[in-house]
Amino acid sequence: MSSFVTSLYPSVDLIDPVVFKELDTDKNVYFSKPFLKAFELSNPQIEFKYISISDAQKNTAALALVQVINLSVEGTLKNIKVASLVQKFLSLFFCNEHIKIMFCGNVFLSGEHGIRSSDRVSKSEIMNQIATALDALAANTKPLHAVFIKDFKETSLKNTRELLNFGYSEIKVEPNMIVQLDPQWKTFEDYKNILKSKYRVKANKADSTSSDLETRLFTEHDFETYKDELQALYQNTITNASFNAQVLNLNTYIHLRASFKDDFIVKAYFLENKLVGFLTALVNKNALDAHFIGLDYELNKSHAIYPRILNDYIRIGIQKQVTSINLGRTASEIKTTIGANPLELSCYIKHKNPFLNSLIKPFFRRIKIKEFKQHSPFK
Repeated sequence: MSSFVTSLYPSVDLIDPVVFKELDTDKNVYFSKPFLKAFELSNPQIEFKYISISDAQKNTAALALVQVINLSVEGTLKNIKVASLVQKFLSLFFCNEHIKIMFCGNVFLSGEHGIRSSDRVSKSEIMNQIATALDALAANTKPLHAVFIKDFKETSLKNTRELLNFGYSEIKVEPNMIVQLDPQWKTFEDYKNILKSKYRVKANKADSTSSDLETRLFTEHDFETYKDELQALYQNTITNASFNAQVLNLNTYIHLRASFKDDFIVKAYFLENKLVGFLTALVNKNALDAHFIGLDYELNKSHAIYPRILNDYIRIGIQKQVTSINLGRTASEIKTTIGANPLELSCYIKHKNPFLNSLIKPFFRRIKIKEFKQHSPFK
C-alpha cells in the first residue's frame, strides 16, 4: 500500500500554503502562487487543476500543474514530421477535428515548468505517484482523449521513463533555444565584438533596418490602452507558428506585470505611432525567459521587426545581468544566428483508451521534429 497521499486542488487559491513553503517555490517563479494565479484568472477557457503529493511524514513531495484544454488535431500535428498516411491515421484516432487533452505542465511555456518536487523523495518515485494521480484524474474527466506530460530535459529522462510503465509513449519535441551570455559582456557592442563578421553584419543590419521603429517599455496602463492591438499582433504570430496548443489571453500580462514589476518585461515597437510589434520576457533567477511575441508580418521584411526583437532580447539579457536567455521553441535556425543552441526536450503522451493507445503507439514512435541548420556565429 502506498505511503503517499495525493491531494487535488481546483484552484491555486485552495492549495495549502505549506505546499509552496515546503517546495520553496519562491526560488522558481513558475511555481509561485502569483504566477499560477495570473494564468488561471485570465484564461477561463482552460480547466486548471493542481496535484500535490505528500509522503508518509506528511511532508510535501511534489506539486504538479494540470491543464485540461480543447484543441484542434491539425494544429497539434502540423509541427511533427511523419508521413501523410501516418498523420491521417493519428487524426482518425483523435476524432479528426477537436480533441480534449489533459496536460501535465504549462501549455503556454516551453520547459520543465509542470512538476516541482522535493529532493527528499526520489524523482522516479515522484513520477510514479504523479502518473497514478493523473490516471485517477483522467478516469473522472469526460470527455477526454489523451494525457500529455511536458517538457523534460535529457538529464531528467532516467526518472521520467517510469512513465513508460503507465502506457505513455516518449516523443521528441522542438528544443528550447538557449543563448549563454558571457559575464564580461556589459553592452550590446561587447556581444557584437565576438561575432564572426557575417553575423555582426546581420545584427547591425537588423538595427539599421528597424531604425524607424520607436520602442517603449509597457506598464499595466499601456496593456489596457493597447490590449486589442497586442492581441491581434500575438494572434499573427500564433497563426504563423509551427505549433500552438492554446491562445493566451493577454490579460495574463496585466497580472504578471502587477506581481513581478520590472522582472516582467513587455517592450513595444511603434511605426508612425502604430503598434507593430512587441516582445515579452520574464527574469527567473539567473535566466531571462522569452515568452510570447507579436508582430505585423506585412512590415516585418521592410522594417526587420523580428530580427530587431532577437537583438533586443540579447540587450535585455545583458542589462539584467543574467547568465542565459531561453528564446523558446520555433524559428530555431534564425535563433542560432544570434548564438542560440538547442536544449533537447521530450514529452510523454498516451490515448486515454488503453486499446486505442496500444494501436497508436507504433505511430508515436515514428514522430520526428523538424530539422534546422545550426549556425555558429561566435569567433
